Amino acid sequence: MSACVPTRASDPDRTDEPTAALRKAHSPPPAPPRRFRIAGADLSASVSVFLIALPLSLGIALATGAPLESGLVAAAVGGLVGGLVGGSPLQVSGPAAGLTVVTAELIQRYGWRTTCAVTVLAGIAQLGLGCLRVARTALAVSPAVVHGMLAGIGVTIAVAQLHIVLGGTPDSSVLANVAALPHQLAAAHPAAVAMSMLTLGLLVLWPKLPGRVGRVARKVPAALVAVTAAATATAVFGLTLPEVDLPSWSSHALAGLPDGPVLGILAAVLTTTLVCSVQSLLGAVAVDKLATARTDLPPAARRSHLDRELLGQGAANIVSGSLGGLPVAGVAVRSTANVNAGAVSRNSTMLHGVWVVAATLLLVPALELIPLASLAALVMAVGIRMVSLHHIRTVTRHREVLVYVVTTVGVVALGVLEGVGLGVAVAVGVALHRLARTRITHEEDPHGVHHVRVRGQLTFLAVPRLSRALHQVPHGASCVVELDGSFMDHAAFEALQDWQKSHVAEGGSVEVAGRAGARIAEPASAAHSCCRPWTPWRNHHCDGHRSQEAATDAAAGTAPETERPRRGGHQLASGISAFQRNTAPLVRGELARLAREGQQPTQLFLTCADSRVVTSMITSSGPGDLFVVRNVGNLVPLPGEESGDDSVAAAIEYAVDVLKVQSITVCGHSGCGAMQALLSGPPDGEARTPLARWLRHGLPSLARVADSGRPEARLAGRPPADAAEQLCLTNVVQQLEHLRAHPSVARALERGALDLHGMYFHVGEAQAYLLTEGERGGAAPDDPVFGHVDGVEDGVDAGVGDGRPLSRSGLA
Repeated sequence: MSACVPTRASDPDRTDEPTAALRKAHSPPPAPPRRFRIAGADLSASVSVFLIALPLSLGIALATGAPLESGLVAAAVGGLVGGLVGGSPLQVSGPAAGLTVVTAELIQRYGWRTTCAVTVLAGIAQLGLGCLRVARTALAVSPAVVHGMLAGIGVTIAVAQLHIVLGGTPDSSVLANVAALPHQLAAAHPAAVAMSMLTLGLLVLWPKLPGRVGRVARKVPAALVAVTAAATATAVFGLTLPEVDLPSWSSHALAGLPDGPVLGILAAVLTTTLVCSVQSLLGAVAVDKLATARTDLPPAARRSHLDRELLGQGAANIVSGSLGGLPVAGVAVRSTANVNAGAVSRNSTMLHGVWVVAATLLLVPALELIPLASLAALVMAVGIRMVSLHHIRTVTRHREVLVYVVTTVGVVALGVLEGVGLGVAVAVGVALHRLARTRITHEEDPHGVHHVRVRGQLTFLAVPRLSRALHQVPHGASCVVELDGSFMDHAAFEALQDWQKSHVAEGGSVEVAGRAGARIAEPASAAHSCCRPWTPWRNHHCDGHRSQEAATDAAAGTAPETERPRRGGHQLASGISAFQRNTAPLVRGELARLAREGQQPTQLFLTCADSRVVTSMITSSGPGDLFVVRNVGNLVPLPGEESGDDSVAAAIEYAVDVLKVQSITVCGHSGCGAMQALLSGPPDGEARTPLARWLRHGLPSLARVADSGRPEARLAGRPPADAAEQLCLTNVVQQLEHLRAHPSVARALERGALDLHGMYFHVGEAQAYLLTEGERGGAAPDDPVFGHVDGVEDGVDAGVGDGRPLSRSGLA
């Protein structure tokens, strides 16, 4: 008989101890329980945003004519739902001033419950747009239209709230409010005006408090201070004014079924969706730009996901409308305050919503002390700020004033949707006009060279005029075609190319000059080449279209991971591949010539190793033009074995004695790390690191700055901006003196075969300056002055850098 052995199934209480021990030994350790942590920076930022959002939410609700508690509902939902679901971690959502006009019109036309239903439907529409991934399409709207829309809404808000500031009641339209202003001014309520002026005065003056006390005081938002001061003054002086009235939450009106014409409801949903979406998406892009300036943020907080942001705004509007709240959108003021207060994640946005909920439950008695005139003044100030002078200057600079004005007037006179529609139509018309309006001129200079100048985009619409101008050039004549535009279509390219071949075959010569006068060998076309050919002393001009798109995507936070710039060796390999594919075929002929004939540069260019100083770019030079020597701090050690460095001396000797260069330029630049290191602490005589030993060659420049009683070198006739700039300028002058001590340089200078030049490149200004004598701008006659190259500026004439001698630094 065989014995029966109980199995694991027949004896569940029995455990195979060796097997269990083995499994336990090879199993991973249990994961520690996850803990929800909130950074201190998020906590403090949420309080700052809450203090701004509380009075603004009440004021926006007042401006729309909605129940005041609806503003608090929208603020809480925007923080909790929008912050949790949205794709912009640092953007704060809530009731926005940009939606005031739309919401006010809806309430007056359809009532509050239908307005809440429209908000819900707009949220559903935003969810659909987010699922369709069309968020980036909103960024195609002209900024002039967006700024004009906001300006029109701001004017509407300010005019309407002015009546409440004066103690009256606003009408339904801007024109009616403007017409009623004289009567309202005559019947102004003194107490309401006084509290409004107190609020406006504190809004303006509080951020400008000076000194240490001001720095501490400015941590409290000006809006909260202004409203609190008005409420306190009203209570202390016993003024009789309408105040905030928050009814019981049991009587709070929620959303109902839409009641109104179908087309009217659809137009309202479209308008609300448009304004909410565009404002939120543009706000997310603006927040990303602010976030990139902060180095303490994690990568996830620096980049917004725009499609997810649409989903978050849609979810917030659905919840807010269902709970009887105002429409929700991203808000610039609160978002900027959130970033500046040090927020590092979406927790700050969500916490601000928690504080709003707590305030609606615990602070109702305090909120009901706020006079309505103070809230109206607060919202009126917000409306005035929406008419931004910065935006007006921007659209003026880009020649889009017409679009801005039409949109603003349309929003004020007709409504938001109508005004935006007019603005978009005018923007499209302006774009088509610019595309079709191309100036083509022909003239002959005194030397018999014919110039055909094209100003604007060269498309098929301009081909007849281009052909007419080209055929005015006589057979066999020399012609220069100057193209000052960024686009040429296929029809224009073929017309220009065919004429060029025909004209050259008849014995004439043709040169085509692209933008900035860079002459190229064949017609320029962004559609046909990425990189134009090298020519002597001309820099190649890469087509920046793709890079501009990438920069726009990066600023908006929408660039796919596969399109992000690669790092390290991958980035280098990618650049080499792009050179071989795009540039090498165009420069191969020029490089082959240089390979056969050898290098014959005319310049030795000695500059810093700083990556921002691109020698070929700032000098518009090409292969074979510059013999470049780069080192940390653009230093020229004195000759002799005691200097401890022969690499720079060897390059100088080779350039002067072998290559026979005609000039040497020492180029310094702004923000030089070597000069800043010298200022922070010059190396001592026992310095052991290679960098410290090298920086000892800059000690004479540092001593020269210390010995002079005033700034020795000047920049475009003005003193240096700070000690670092002064040392950078003086260092160029000092290195020119070191150059004179080198035997090869001294011999060439004595023969008159060499010129020395000093140059300074201001990185932030993208401006190059050349060294000349200090005869103007307040400098002493012998003092070196770095002057502008491009014309007469700051008392330095256009002759700067023409080789005139400078006695103190040896420029010959």
